Amino acid sequence: MRALLESDDPLEQTGLASQGSPSEQILIMANPTSGGYRPALLEEVRRRLASSGKTVRLHMTTHAGEIGELCADPAFDAGTLVIAGGDGSINEALAGLQSHTNPPDIAVIPSGTANVLALELRLPRTAEGIANAILGGHTVPLHAGLANGHPFVLMASSGFDAEVVHALPLALKRRFGKLAYVLTAIRIGFSRRSSDLSLSVDGKSLTCKLAVATNGRLYGGPFEVAPNASVTRSGLQLLVLEKDNPLSALRFGLALLMGRVHRARGVRLMSFQQATFMSHEPAAVQIDGDPFGSTPVTIEPASHHLRIIVP
Repeated sequence: MRALLESDDPLEQTGLASQGSPSEQILIMANPTSGGYRPALLEEVRRRLASSGKTVRLHMTTHAGEIGELCADPAFDAGTLVIAGGDGSINEALAGLQSHTNPPDIAVIPSGTANVLALELRLPRTAEGIANAILGGHTVPLHAGLANGHPFVLMASSGFDAEVVHALPLALKRRFGKLAYVLTAIRIGFSRRSSDLSLSVDGKSLTCKLAVATNGRLYGGPFEVAPNASVTRSGLQLLVLEKDNPLSALRFGLALLMGRVHRARGVRLMSFQQATFMSHEPAAVQIDGDPFGSTPVTIEPASHHLRIIVP
């Protein structure tokens, strides 16, 4: 990465301002702190793309939120934006590109603790497969939901899972990956005080313990919770857990492992257009595996979509 320039333009300062024809440029933004970060894979993908004659630029982020900041800059321009990171990094890019009238195609070099989007779209994980997909340029729509106006590509939830996300130490997540969620869930599970969520779903009221608005069929990894949902189609599904006592939580966990959550006792799954999560005391909310404040939160489909590269 070239030295910083004397400029007020953050894109010029990082070397991300467009050079040449933007439609031919491939910009790779990589989060080196993401779980499963593989620099050798990243370099091999870059080499393969460059050897094909493409102009490839690589930017390594230095702080949380940087991907979103750069994507939101009015001067941001690229033909293809490749995100090397997890679902949180992809979420940052979506948020930053919201205001762009002509956003770039998106591609993903999967890393992160559990890149659920990569599993949803069956994205390749080898350098050859990733590079070939990017060069092939085949895209599908990437739809999103909105939580208080902020986009999410996978899910927004409130309840025990969001409490775990909020309580998860970043150092533990980086060290143990998925196991860190289990350890944190056990740590807070014995001391937490269960609370009710009050939901308004398309004008109808219901009460539950856990509410997950999902844009895709998978949750937390390869676990299917909404068989008819897809990130490539507009529309959201709402999964609610009516109870979260130990027996209900055990039943829910077993059903999750078996891919039968939507059929489990005490679980409801429905399509919706707008839902508001409320609670007597503020309840934790998470989107795409990252903390997102607390209730109340209003969920609805985004009106616009991006294009994502798939094999």
